[in-house]
Amino acid sequence: MNRRLAALLVFAVAAGTASAATVEQPRAFGHVIGDVLTQRVLLEQAGRPLQPGALPSAARIDLWLERRPSRVETDAEGRRWLAIDYQVINAPRALTAVSLPALSIATATGVPLALPAWPISIGPLTPLEVAAQGDLQPLRPDRAVAPLPTYALGQQLKFSVLALLAVLVAWLGWWAWRNRREAQQLPFANAWRELKRIGDPASPEAWRVLHRALNRSAGRVVHHASLPQLMAEAPYLRPLQPRLEEFYRESTRRFFFAESVASAAQPEGAYPLRPLCRALRDAEKRHRH
Repeated sequence: MNRRLAALLVFAVAAGTASAATVEQPRAFGHVIGDVLTQRVLLEQAGRPLQPGALPSAARIDLWLERRPSRVETDAEGRRWLAIDYQVINAPRALTAVSLPALSIATATGVPLALPAWPISIGPLTPLEVAAQGDLQPLRPDRAVAPLPTYALGQQLKFSVLALLAVLVAWLGWWAWRNRREAQQLPFANAWRELKRIGDPASPEAWRVLHRALNRSAGRVVHHASLPQLMAEAPYLRPLQPRLEEFYRESTRRFFFAESVASAAQPEGAYPLRPLCRALRDAEKRHRH
């Protein structure tokens, strides 16, 4: 309610049955459906406060207005006012004049306060016909949805992806470094790396590589007779004990009885030296991890 436009009116009722009432009326024009208009009645008579009796009740007034529950307010000067709210509940097709109803408010002194009817105008929300010019069209297009701010989310996503890539690169680097370190330090891993560089797995150098790996693993020179001691010290090699025994028998035959025809049970190049070395490397790797 625009009280600056409200008129401060004093009504004197001709008949002696009602006293003068000081009323602040709402703006008389420019109202549409949903607006709330407030009448304010000063609860004083000849400078003395008045106590209202029954307040105007909430009710529908007519096709256009509905009265809300009334209330008593106190202004900055300490004066008491009876506030009566009316809400516009319908929209006319054209500008229409209606009136806030006249009221008689009972007081404790027995002399009621009389409020006259107050005319107001109610306008339609939209005209029946639009100009169809510029933006004044019968139907407006759907309003485009404003895009959500995604810059901060995009930056967070980029940071997360970069952090993930950094972790993956670091993990891959650590994994490669660990494998290279193990290939250099672990006896069978180092032997497997050397065997892959030797072209002929049946060459004496290839057999010496595996012998050196067994010696490094045991910390001493290992031969066929000392295999049980190696199995006791390195239990992870026990599943390969039969293959290691065969390896030492074949090594003895190759290095000490190479020219003995009777002891040549199999061709030189047929012994699976590389598969044995790979199996030893895998067992060593499982034991370390």
